[in-house]
Amino acid sequence: QVELVESGGGLVQAGDSLKLSCTPSGRFFSSSVLHWFRQAPGKEREFVAAINWSASKADYADSVKGRFTISRDSPKNTVYLQMNSMKPEDTAVYYCAADSAFVRSTPRYWGQGTQVTVSS
Repeated sequence: QVELVESGGGLVQAGDSLKLSCTPSGRFFSSSVLHWFRQAPGKEREFVAAINWSASKADYADSVKGRFTISRDSPKNTVYLQMNSMKPEDTAVYYCAADSAFVRSTPRYWGQGTQVTVSS
């Protein structure tokens, strides 16, 4: 079992930045891949970004490329999602998820989610 705890959500204005954090615990291995997904009201959950724990590879959805950056701080055992130039359409509940590979659909383990709201 892997536990994931997200933090850092909040209310920002369009054009602002926000940084989300995800801290894994439990049966989490160095070969794991950490993902960020989001789900806006009335919409399906969508993939945002992912990174392997060695930080040698990252993957992004086209909608966030160039604006969002996923990174990993190994000593702090934390993965971050830096979100810049935010848009109202970035408003969603953001979830951290983990699996043993890059998965754009349904990773095995999920956090509880953190709300991000971008006002226009």
